Amino acid sequence: MEHYCEIMHYCHRRYCDQLAALEGKIPAQDVQIPFKWKDAFDKGSLFSGKMSLTINSLSYERMCCLFNLAAFQSQVAAVQSQESDEGLKLAAKLLQSASGVFSYLKANVMGALQQEPTPDLNPEILATLSSLMLAEAQEIFVIKAISDKMKEAIIAKLASQCDEFYAETLKQMKHPTATSVWEKDWISKVTGKQLAYHAIAQYYQSRVCNGKKAIGEEIARLQDAIENFKAAQQRISEATAYQDYVNRAQKALTEAQKDNDFIYHERVPDVKILDPVGKAPLAKTLPIPERLGASFKDLFEGLTPVVVHQAMAAWDVRKTEIINVEVGRMREANQMLNGTLASLNLPAALEESAGESLPQSLKDKARAVRQSGGIEIIKELIGNLPSLLERNKEILDEAERLLNEERQSDDQLKAQFKERWSRTPSVKLTEAFTSNIAKYRQILANASNADNVVKGKFESHRRGIELLSRPEGELETAVPSASQSAADNSRSPAAAQLRLLMSQVNDLKSEREVLEHELKNATIDMKQQFLGALAQDGAINEPAVSVEKLGQVYGPLQKRIRESIDFQASLIQQIQTVNEDFVKDKSDGKGPSAREELLKELATAHDIHMEVQNNLQEGAKFYNDLTQLLLSFQSKISDFCFARKAEKEELLKDLTSSYAGNASSNAPPSEVPSYHATQAREAPARPPPPNFGTSAPTSSAPAAHLTTSPSPSPMAPQVVPGQTGPAPNHYLPYPIQPYGGMPMPMPMPMSYGYPSGGAPPNYDYANQAQYQQQQHQQSQQPQQQGAPGYPGYNAYPYPYYNPAYPYTPPRPY
Repeated sequence: MEHYCEIMHYCHRRYCDQLAALEGKIPAQDVQIPFKWKDAFDKGSLFSGKMSLTINSLSYERMCCLFNLAAFQSQVAAVQSQESDEGLKLAAKLLQSASGVFSYLKANVMGALQQEPTPDLNPEILATLSSLMLAEAQEIFVIKAISDKMKEAIIAKLASQCDEFYAETLKQMKHPTATSVWEKDWISKVTGKQLAYHAIAQYYQSRVCNGKKAIGEEIARLQDAIENFKAAQQRISEATAYQDYVNRAQKALTEAQKDNDFIYHERVPDVKILDPVGKAPLAKTLPIPERLGASFKDLFEGLTPVVVHQAMAAWDVRKTEIINVEVGRMREANQMLNGTLASLNLPAALEESAGESLPQSLKDKARAVRQSGGIEIIKELIGNLPSLLERNKEILDEAERLLNEERQSDDQLKAQFKERWSRTPSVKLTEAFTSNIAKYRQILANASNADNVVKGKFESHRRGIELLSRPEGELETAVPSASQSAADNSRSPAAAQLRLLMSQVNDLKSEREVLEHELKNATIDMKQQFLGALAQDGAINEPAVSVEKLGQVYGPLQKRIRESIDFQASLIQQIQTVNEDFVKDKSDGKGPSAREELLKELATAHDIHMEVQNNLQEGAKFYNDLTQLLLSFQSKISDFCFARKAEKEELLKDLTSSYAGNASSNAPPSEVPSYHATQAREAPARPPPPNFGTSAPTSSAPAAHLTTSPSPSPMAPQVVPGQTGPAPNHYLPYPIQPYGGMPMPMPMPMSYGYPSGGAPPNYDYANQAQYQQQQHQQSQQPQQQGAPGYPGYNAYPYPYYNPAYPYTPPRPY
């Protein structure tokens, strides 16, 4: 038993360390592993089983394993020898550590679960367990002090503190919210311990009074000690417990009363008015170390910690925001520049010549439109948008349908079984899913509105885009011819100055293309910087690190963009001033011709075509990327619904089995046929179960007086192999079972209904040979499943493990 507990203790420490390391590297929302644990104190029943809770959370798994770790620490402490200093030191250390684990769980379990836990993980229960472990650790120090024959005053103070710790534990156990968890034997044992250590403190304080010749106080304390020793014997239901202390106290009381009657004649005061015994709290709740194991090796060291993931995500948001803002500013400036030039018919007005020839700039724009696909590519992209939008809506509708079906099913079963349907309502678990569905629907609505804006812009310039999409010959035919005066005007000094300004416009646009490319392709490895900051400071100040790095990388680019926009403002002003002179030089002095108006329209159509095509391509990419996100989102919902369905079926199975068990227990017993009654014989008495417990060690040392109690060690008990009831010689009637609820290994029974090796109920002792022949014939026939107690029923009485019985063993390591 000791070796088993030590192995489990070691394995739990390593597993908890790995969980803690992994918990910091995987975002909580990405954990899709359902962890199921059963209540450690709920014994359950044959039909309904133990209360359980399943959560997809590494934090929940770690909390449950920490509970098991503290339980195993108490069990390892329980088997340590009280006759060796090493055993006492190890027991005290383990119990103080277990107290610290339970205290840590109390403070952190609700934050890890984010929902109502099983009773054993209730903060009040965890506080009680922490207090109990602390009281038992203090008891170790009392035993050590008695063994070392320390001064009576010191022992009295240690025992008085132990009395106080047990009193606090008892108070917590009797709290109205916790009484249903603790069995009667637990409370009786703790009460007995509290009374016993109060009596021990009074006994040793009476020895101090004896040394000071305070006979009256000595007698009062001895009387109180004897009274509490006897009360402790009654609470733990064992008359021999603490009997050695009772005898010593009685002997000392007789001597003190004799001396007082013949010599001192002191008045015996009421024990209630005496000064309380001082206290010496040596046991303390130890904090949990960062690493529970001595030699920890992170098996997932290649994974990036969650804090780094979060910092990287925040960095990407900041970087994307800067890029989008700066690119948007440049594109807005370009649109303003193109609109201004189109309104002035530039640079087409500078390329006019007599006849039907088109300006070279217009030819280039028409060629660019045709090479990009012309109006047909715009029509195709616009035609694809409805199907892309509808596909995303269908995925979102299907995800919402799954959630609605699961919620409706849960509501129906809740209405049917009422309080027996104890699992968490779907509404609480699907709040995040529902919120995300609403967000995605709003995103789709905004995208649809943006599509309509793009379509409207295309329709308003459809004629110009269609003309630019025609072959160059057809475009020349559609454009009116230029006059000779217009051709002469294109060679004026104002025109030459405008051509120089147009060259600067082209350079400005080229520079902005380069700036946009540099903005989008700037690569910075922030992962290593965040990892370095985490290793150096233990935390990441993401805003400070990101803002500093963004300033270094994008600051110069932002400065160049500001200068470009400022230069554009002065350039437009110059263009407008020179263009006024250019217009005045026209020989006819009339307003713009039909050719000029059409050329302006075509120049604007070129810009709109490029803008709309770019918007439509970005829209298609947006819808395709959103489809992948929605498919992943739908997959998570599908996994959630599948897990909820499995949980529902298991709970339904437990409930229906419980109903079936109640119905069968209420059914009237069937009558035994007469021909069986004539052969029935009374079964022999069941032999007593084997006693696998070990007797308490005895010693003539003073510490042996404590071992005369029914509990040779003050720690939490363990399950003894082969034993289903309370383990003998342990302070508490039941062990703090590992969370998950599997009892320790027990011998497998050979049959059901009568003791292994004993006679069945219908054994006929008078016809032994006939009975043996019948048994031989039955053994040659194939075994059939039947009812318990009948031949052929190869069953295992609960709680022994049955491969066909729905029993969850401990999680493998």
